[in-house]
Amino acid sequence: MPRRRTILRGAAGLAATVAGPGALAAWEPERPVQLIVGFAPGGGADLAARAIAEASARFFPTPIVVVNRPGAGGAIAAQQVAGMAPDGLNLLVGGGSESISLPAFRDLPYDPKRSFRATIRLTRQPLLVVARRGGRHTDLQAVAEAARRAPGTIPHASSGQGSIYHAVFVLLSQAAGIELLHVPFTGGAPSLQALLAGTVELAVLAPEEMAGLAQAGEVRPLGVASAERLAAFPEVPTLRELGWDVVIENMKGLCAPAGLPDEIHATLHDRFRRGMQTPAWRTFLERTGAMDGYLDGPGFQAAMDSVLDALRPAVRRG
Repeated sequence: MPRRRTILRGAAGLAATVAGPGALAAWEPERPVQLIVGFAPGGGADLAARAIAEASARFFPTPIVVVNRPGAGGAIAAQQVAGMAPDGLNLLVGGGSESISLPAFRDLPYDPKRSFRATIRLTRQPLLVVARRGGRHTDLQAVAEAARRAPGTIPHASSGQGSIYHAVFVLLSQAAGIELLHVPFTGGAPSLQALLAGTVELAVLAPEEMAGLAQAGEVRPLGVASAERLAAFPEVPTLRELGWDVVIENMKGLCAPAGLPDEIHATLHDRFRRGMQTPAWRTFLERTGAMDGYLDGPGFQAAMDSVLDALRPAVRRG
């Protein structure tokens, strides 16, 4: 009997470890859990989704599958997830354009504050304004001067109309009093390809999307939209340092359709949180330059709401 009790206690401890202390009931997915990304493969949202899927796989009894539904600045994927059953099997990789910038630009078929139940925030992502090697712009002051001489002639890429990458240029243009030419794409990776091909002169990218190319000298970072310089690019000034009061960061996390039951929410949070504590996830952060941005569901939702509420008046003024 003592040995049997020991075995039972060990099994219970294992179950608690997998489910986590916040789980309210033993919910188990019976089909693969889909992480739905609103952008093309290779972009920041896609890389984060694949990294957390790999890091968390051993805590789930079924596979975690990343599904790309690019288009409309992430709104296509967000609308799809908002209309799905709140069964824990379909999660939006949210917190970016579809959640905090696109709703400031236009009406959408979902409510970013009410159509989802935020589950966990994974990362904070600095955003850098970059130019390609051999381009005519070596710094952002030169960009601003050229734009004043010839408004609307300097093309910049974004991951879609109303995307957070577009929002950076909107805020920068307002702060600097200039007009740039917006060229939207379906994600960070196509934006980078256009930049390298010379189709556009500027782009906004996350560190993980351009770190290797920057080290190789293929792209030149000109400014960072964070409040402080980045450790990975200490020589790159902030937009504030350059005289423009623009501070905006991307973020990535997981959101379920509204109405997700508490026990499923708790289990998803706890298992993905365990994934964030693995060496695989830490390696992803170190390799890409993304920052650990952990927040629980309510904290994540509050962070998204705060950025959206700040951006809406700026878009109206524009």
